[in-house]
This record gives sequence, C-alpha cells and structure tokens, in this order.
Amino acid sequence: MSVQAQRRSYCSPKLDFADRYIEVEVGFPSEIEPTILKYAENKQNPTGTVYGYVPVDLVRHIIDKHGGIKSGEVPKGVPVYGITHSQSSISDA
Repeated sequence: MSVQAQRRSYCSPKLDFADRYIEVEVGFPSEIEPTILKYAENKQNPTGTVYGYVPVDLVRHIIDKHGGIKSGEVPKGVPVYGITHSQSSISDA
C-alpha cells in the first residue's frame, strides 16, 4: 500500500512536510485490508482505490501487522515503531 501526506492528499493537516499528521491517504493496497474499508473512496474496488483520512495509528497498526515496511518510507510525522524505511533502501545507500 502507498501512504501519502501532503497538501494535495486526503490527509490532515493538509500541509507538505508537517511535523505530525493525524490522518493520511492510503492507496492501492495489494490485498484487501478490512480495517480501512470504511475509508475507501471506491468500496467496490478495494485494491484499486484510495482511502482518505485514515488515522495514522491505524496505518501504523497495518504496517506492523504485515511485517513492517517493504519498500519506501512513511511520511515524516507518521508514528511507526522500529524501522521507518525499507531495509533495501538502507542497504542500497
């Protein structure tokens, strides 16, 4: 899944590079994630849509539930425990 937070995303606050986000935009998960279905823009296509204003603590829970970040990173200000960037991007540096 993609996690976005910027002034053009479905997030709060609607700012680029906020110190902390309360809600973020999640997009296009690779499998159905029941905990965020109520936030889906298109509930008929849960893996092909965006999810607006998803609470950051719920995003953190989903990341942990699926074994952590697989690639990329989460927006600054999204609380995550442990690694906030993928291992492949760290080892490639």
